[in-house]
Amino acid sequence: MTMPLVSTPVAISAADLTQAGERARIDSYVRAHADATPFHLTGWNVAVARACGQTAHCLIAEYADGTIAGMLPLTEIRSPLFGKALVSAGFAVDGGILTSRDVVADALAASAWALAERLGCPSLELRGGPAPGEGWIVDETTYLGFSRDLAKDDEAELLAIPRKQRADVRKSLDADLEIAIGSTPRDLAMHYSVFSESVRNLGTPVFPAKLFREVAAELGEHADVVTVSKDGKPHASVFSLYLNGTVYPFWGGGTREARALKANDRLYYELMRHARGRGCTRYDFGRSKAGTGVAAFKKNWGFEGVPLRYAKRVAAGQTPREMNPMSPKYRLQVAAWKKLPLWLANAMGPVIAKGLG
Repeated sequence: MTMPLVSTPVAISAADLTQAGERARIDSYVRAHADATPFHLTGWNVAVARACGQTAHCLIAEYADGTIAGMLPLTEIRSPLFGKALVSAGFAVDGGILTSRDVVADALAASAWALAERLGCPSLELRGGPAPGEGWIVDETTYLGFSRDLAKDDEAELLAIPRKQRADVRKSLDADLEIAIGSTPRDLAMHYSVFSESVRNLGTPVFPAKLFREVAAELGEHADVVTVSKDGKPHASVFSLYLNGTVYPFWGGGTREARALKANDRLYYELMRHARGRGCTRYDFGRSKAGTGVAAFKKNWGFEGVPLRYAKRVAAGQTPREMNPMSPKYRLQVAAWKKLPLWLANAMGPVIAKGLG
């Protein structure tokens, strides 16, 4: 389906994500682009939609000869609790407009809004990428991104970590902890057991286990899990993504015992080791809300927070979705969720979380 376009040398169309050849062509463009993230890969888009019962869309901008000039992955979110929205990219922290030309970015943004209107979605959210102009609400204060280069070897990596955190990492290296790395069903099960407890303790619903399985299956070698255990019980685990020499520790968490065991300290240092062994040269510690303990934790590791730019557009008379669990409107729900038995939180959480996007 070709979409209308005004004053631009490219045509915008909706990609057919059921076609392997089309997906391969888009992914080739993504991998060759310096600003790409794993959330731009078609596998991410397809996996999260399939796992959470949502719909994947992808807009591509092409020159007359068929060469791709830009792309925009979009997840159509429909939730009885949180309403409808078109999000780029769904269940991600990035994945906004990907292009090297401002005119193409403007065209993709306009076409995305036209698509949102046709789908009946009152809001459109772009996470990262160029910020559109008039008519958009731009937020550069809520989230910080943390990334830096990896050091050349283990000892240099330790020295790159500030002194206090480095001491904790050294203690964790002397502890009797077990490390598992992979993407087998067992790795995914260990990760989910830790991650689900961690988010319950934070007062937020956990995503469906199917989401992690689908992302692992779709991204293949671009995803794996590192888990730290004590006496056979997992206490810290992170599901990471890889693209163009960068590791993205994305879904991570720890049990209540993890801190005393230094399991979290060991976890992220082991991931640095593992990523370097995979040929990675950069470590993207992901986003955190400004002023939170998680942001402080990342700073303790030697990462400086950089403001992330998100943009939203809403229909006339509508207000943007509020998905920040730190918002005062969710204070009571968060407090109540922390008190739920883990089995109940794991049963109820996925039903809610699949509509968060």
